[in-house]
Amino acid sequence: MADTSAYGETDGTGSTDDRDDRIARLERLAHRMDMAFRVPGVGVRVGWDSILGLVPGVGDALALAPGAYIVLESHRMGAPGHVLAKQGVNLVIDFAIGSVPLVGDLIDVGFKANRRNVAILKDHFGRAPQDG
Repeated sequence: MADTSAYGETDGTGSTDDRDDRIARLERLAHRMDMAFRVPGVGVRVGWDSILGLVPGVGDALALAPGAYIVLESHRMGAPGHVLAKQGVNLVIDFAIGSVPLVGDLIDVGFKANRRNVAILKDHFGRAPQDG
């Protein structure tokens, strides 16, 4: 009998369906935050992270919340400390870059920390990251 907690961790004998569902949900969140819209004429994809980052003062802090949620869910799924540390570094870099007015916002468009963090989580659990 598989012991499944409220967060989907199993004792190794159960199904990974819950974990896969959770990772898919995190992928959708990361996509919305990093790649939801295509800039017409340029073809660059931006997401809510980039748009929120344009709001002076609070934008980058607001955009940090979904990224922190991805790291929290990674922890709940049983990701080890080194995985969480990599994700945390990506969040700090994203926040620091985005905090620089205009130039940082442009660089932030290419960094896509949320997608990176989901890819790190998927790599840890042995699933290849999907292109988006």
